[in-house]
Amino acid sequence: MDSAVTTPAPALDKPLMHYGKRTLDRVAPDSEQPHYRLLTVRPLTPHIGAEIEGVDLWRPIGDDLASEIRQALLEWKVLFFRDQHSLDPTTQLAFANLWGEPEPNPFFPKGDTPGVSRLAKDAMAIGTENIWHSDHSFMAAPALGSVLRAVEVPAAGGDTMWADMAAAYDNLTESMKTRIENLTAVHDWVPSWGALMTEQQVATHRANLPAVEHPVVVRHPGTGRRLLYVNEPFTTRIVGLPDPESRELLDELVLQARIPEYQVRFRWQPGSVAIWDNIATQHYAINDYFPQRRVMERIAIAGVPLA
Repeated sequence: MDSAVTTPAPALDKPLMHYGKRTLDRVAPDSEQPHYRLLTVRPLTPHIGAEIEGVDLWRPIGDDLASEIRQALLEWKVLFFRDQHSLDPTTQLAFANLWGEPEPNPFFPKGDTPGVSRLAKDAMAIGTENIWHSDHSFMAAPALGSVLRAVEVPAAGGDTMWADMAAAYDNLTESMKTRIENLTAVHDWVPSWGALMTEQQVATHRANLPAVEHPVVVRHPGTGRRLLYVNEPFTTRIVGLPDPESRELLDELVLQARIPEYQVRFRWQPGSVAIWDNIATQHYAINDYFPQRRVMERIAIAGVPLA
């Protein structure tokens, strides 16, 4: 008997009870592997998240370097840059402009520079981003990406995690992929942001921000890969399904972001910068640092309607 033969993991009846091998492709299997001449890529996992060395973001970025950075983001989905101490809001905006125009979050506090949100958390302002989510999915054209710069970080804690939603889709069962292929879902800000508002404030924002629909499975606008596109705070129901079936299906799909094999975790330091692909990932800001102070400056990059 061949001792190398292994017994397949048994099929279990709970959504996350699956162990053994998972499909973790950094890029689509039929894609060419990118090569880089002007920067160094240090992977943090085999398929999502890499530190980029050899780039000073406060200096002008030429076309060739910009092309390599954009390619690296498509490949790794979230990029990290250390020791960018000379970066300021103006040069942070210039870096974000490599992908597109800034897109303000209507609910975030504004910083001193237009297009830059200042997120200051401490004992009086508690962080509430500790839920897996995709920025601006409640908008008709969700943000393409975000650039986040660490201004002040706690002595310990305050990490951020990202989840690869291409991996989340790839590891669904074939029957689940077939079931959700042509479904759409409603995304709405009211159950989350609206819970902190008065009825009048909700009505005022609702005039400009109606609920929107996106496919449950989207094709990435840059790579064409299929991605699971539902998230816990903003996706409220599956169109065309009875409420109990919609709730059960959403409960299973949003749990996929919580699987550790799909994730990368980043420890912030002063001067650290992250840029992430907001369509290909979800993220979670860990709130384990209260009541310490944590100050970040964020730019969201305007996106396109999803298909």
